[in-house]
Amino acid sequence: MQIGVFAKTFPGSEPAGVLAAVRDAGFAVTQFNLACVGLPSMPDAVPDDGISAIAAASHASGVTLVALSGTYNMAHPDRTVRDDGLRRLGVVIKAAADLSVPLVTLCTGTRNADDQWAYHPENAAPEAWDDMASEVEKALQFAERHGVDLGIEPEQANIVTSASDAMRLIASMGSKRLRIVLDPANLFEQASPAEARAIVAAAVEHTAGHVAMAHAKDRLADGRFTTAGRGVVDFADFVARLKVSGFDGALVTHGLSADEAPEVAHFLKGLI
Repeated sequence: MQIGVFAKTFPGSEPAGVLAAVRDAGFAVTQFNLACVGLPSMPDAVPDDGISAIAAASHASGVTLVALSGTYNMAHPDRTVRDDGLRRLGVVIKAAADLSVPLVTLCTGTRNADDQWAYHPENAAPEAWDDMASEVEKALQFAERHGVDLGIEPEQANIVTSASDAMRLIASMGSKRLRIVLDPANLFEQASPAEARAIVAAAVEHTAGHVAMAHAKDRLADGRFTTAGRGVVDFADFVARLKVSGFDGALVTHGLSADEAPEVAHFLKGLI
């Protein structure tokens, strides 16, 4: 298991500087974002010199790109917005293939038109699921064409909220290219340490063999997010269960400042 961090944790729009900061903070791998090369996260196009700059920075720093962020609101109530997001996702998937990045991460979305990470009461409607599933099905066509996997992450405010939802979607798609990004802090909103441990343990067991990447952020007892190791998530138990399940991918932290990154890298390495 490798320890990584979101590249956007570190400021800058030059990939050489960003990936050097990732390395210097103690991480071997990263989930990259095209904002780190001075582009929108979901751009209209990625120029060849941008691809070259990212590849050169990865080589020079020794930091491996294990995922590329490709999130848009897959359940947005406006079809034209979804269509534009899908088009941009195709650009990101091609960039991932050009960089030999194996995974592009998705957002299964929300009926909230203003924020793809915000809850909406219509998220549980069958129509919301159907719109999201249609987007995933079309995204998988890009993924199959370019040989890249797609990662869906259960999030309380999104359409896919649980491990069960994620497995239901995978079963309905019938594609080995659809994988899971498992973040323990996104599997509940408020919980005691014992409750959180049970929820996370069940999710790891249910998704075994389908997890492409794990995330590492934490929650306080009141529901606020915090850095890994400071909340109610039992990360030692989480890592141990991932290992038992056969997972040997990257554990990538986010939701932290650049100043906090070295401490979190040390904490996670101690668990591996």
